[in-house]
Amino acid sequence: MAKIGVEQSLTDVSEALSEKGYEVVMLNTEQDASQCECCVISGQDENVMGIQDPVIKGPVIDARGMSADEVCREVEERIRH
Repeated sequence: MAKIGVEQSLTDVSEALSEKGYEVVMLNTEQDASQCECCVISGQDENVMGIQDPVIKGPVIDARGMSADEVCREVEERIRH
C-alpha cells in the first residue's frame, strides 16, 4: 500500500488511514515528506515544517474542515491518478 505522510496533530486521520491499510508516516522532517506518495496537513500552518521548496512530487491534502473519512476518500482519489 501507499506511504502517506500525516501531520502529527491529525491522529484521527492517521488511525483511519492505517485501518485502510496505508503505511502512515508522521511528518517531522522534510525527509519524511519526500518519501511519501501523498501528504496530509492540518492547514493551520500553510508552510508546514518550514518547508520552502516542495519536497514531495505527490499531492498535499489540506485536511482543514474535513472528517477523517473525507480525508481518506481524498487520499484514495488523489493517489489513483
